[in-house]
Amino acid sequence: MTELTYDAEHEIILVTSSELPHDEDFELWATLFLHAPAITTADFDAGADRHQLRFHFTDHSFNLNFEHYSESIWINAEGIEASAALPQLHQYLVAQLQ
Repeated sequence: MTELTYDAEHEIILVTSSELPHDEDFELWATLFLHAPAITTADFDAGADRHQLRFHFTDHSFNLNFEHYSESIWINAEGIEASAALPQLHQYLVAQLQ
């Protein structure tokens, strides 16, 4: 089960999953998680501790981040206009999970 929480103070969407992906599986997990008509995935970057999948929603860019050591998954916006679209993205993703 996956739960999404919009954190307005930090301007992120926190993703809480009952089972976290392994490092080597995050790209596939992220692609499946973001598989929705209004979302297009872009670049994937894998680091030693942190992985990131860049994607677009309503002509704005966002990042789905996974940090292995803290076992954290979150979405952040790229830019002020994208930050304003975070609540809309949150609602859209919640609806997709139902």
